Amino acid sequence: MITHLFSASTLGTDAYLVEIEVDVSGGLPGISVVGLPDEAVKESKDRVKSAIKNSGYEYPAGKITVNLAPADIKKEGSCFDVAIALGILVSSNQIPREILDNFVFLGELSLDGRLRKVAGVLPAALYLRKENLPKKIIVPWENAYEAGMVKEIEVYPVDNLKELVYLLSNFLEKKPLRVSPHELVKKRDYDVDFSEVKGQSQAKRAIEVAVAGMHNILLIGPPGAGKTMLAKRIPTILPEMSEEEIFETTKIYSIAGLLNKEFPLITTRPFRMVHHTASDIALIGGGQNPKPGEVSLAHNGVLFLDELPEFHRDVLEALRQPLEDGKVTVARANRTITFLSKFLLIGAMNPCYCGYYTSSLRACRCSASQIQRYRSKISGPLLERIDLHIQVPELKYKALLEKKEEEPSSVIRKRTEKALKIQRERFQDTNIFFNSQMNTRLIKKFCILESSAEKIFDMALQEMNLSCRSYDRILKVSRTIADLAGSELIKAEHILEAIQYRSLDREFF
Repeated sequence: MITHLFSASTLGTDAYLVEIEVDVSGGLPGISVVGLPDEAVKESKDRVKSAIKNSGYEYPAGKITVNLAPADIKKEGSCFDVAIALGILVSSNQIPREILDNFVFLGELSLDGRLRKVAGVLPAALYLRKENLPKKIIVPWENAYEAGMVKEIEVYPVDNLKELVYLLSNFLEKKPLRVSPHELVKKRDYDVDFSEVKGQSQAKRAIEVAVAGMHNILLIGPPGAGKTMLAKRIPTILPEMSEEEIFETTKIYSIAGLLNKEFPLITTRPFRMVHHTASDIALIGGGQNPKPGEVSLAHNGVLFLDELPEFHRDVLEALRQPLEDGKVTVARANRTITFLSKFLLIGAMNPCYCGYYTSSLRACRCSASQIQRYRSKISGPLLERIDLHIQVPELKYKALLEKKEEEPSSVIRKRTEKALKIQRERFQDTNIFFNSQMNTRLIKKFCILESSAEKIFDMALQEMNLSCRSYDRILKVSRTIADLAGSELIKAEHILEAIQYRSLDREFF
């Protein structure tokens, strides 16, 4: 007898419905799973067999065939265990067929029949909101709050296979779980603040400009100057996440299996700090079974790459697509998967091999050719996609002992939010949101310079021999500086400040 029931899986950041057909017939005992299953799906037959027996049911002594449709998409993970087990119990006449109607089943089975957490539940619940799809979903308790955030879906969390059968057979009365997303929102609270950073007023100002227009930034300075300290505090001056951003980011973390059980909503902007030994797959995403990488986990937040020249060149070059398009496309022989990756890139590097080229406290041991070779590890095309290059000098001991109160993150955030609000209103009839995303047509329309600013800009272009992309970057940063000042026109001081934020163009490139 053939039994039909439904589960779901993910493809990129979206989910799709999987129809599971189970047939138990006469023949030699055994089970085969078809429909492009991966190794984890193939191994489900052993988990399912033990779970059925240890839950007090009989495992049929016959030929069992399990088909996962659509058959042309590779099925990954252990989320089909529960559906396969129920299909076997129905096909062997141990539980009635009607109890499966209008349900979608997700969950991994342990050998004793307990349901374990699986990845990708939130995208599955969001997908089921569509018309003509089942509106009831069975999930493990660890995924309950994640699925319960989608109010149009009835979520029934269960602990084990026996409880699930009792629930479906109406032997156990249970109301669907109701969760208000507001209950799951953690109060915005950071352990760090810009008020803790002594001095570095120029670097702080540059970071404020970077956040106010969502411009990528490179911090250059000797060891111990405070580059990492500054970078870790950048999320504290980013604006609150919108509801759409919250669900976008939470979907990615759900697919990666990184959600917290009690607070499965990502409501603060991510900060991802990547070590320079990371591979291109770890950074960009992909693999045999494509999963989101660090650039996607940093979606709507900050991606921090410390010791930038130490990254493998292929890894850095792979950043060019997500920086330009805000997404990563992973191509495989039978499918193409896209992961969202809109993030603020923060890079940090020493000025030379020994790290003390710009230091006033220690002498640099590097030659000019060594310095050039070290900096050339970052390719020109990647560097041109970074709007601001900032020198972060060492602080002298006396500066560290000063009692002066530094500006807190909350004050800086008010200014950046005001500038970002101006940009939202400016670009409301377009498909972009920030100054950093402007194309050539929008730059001509919105980056209007005063006559004095035009003269200074022309002189700077001749002196610095800038590329066309660098020319556009300076105009975009100038527009952000003008927005922070509340100015319609870009003035001379705005252009001069923006030029100061291209330190590598002035020195070596």
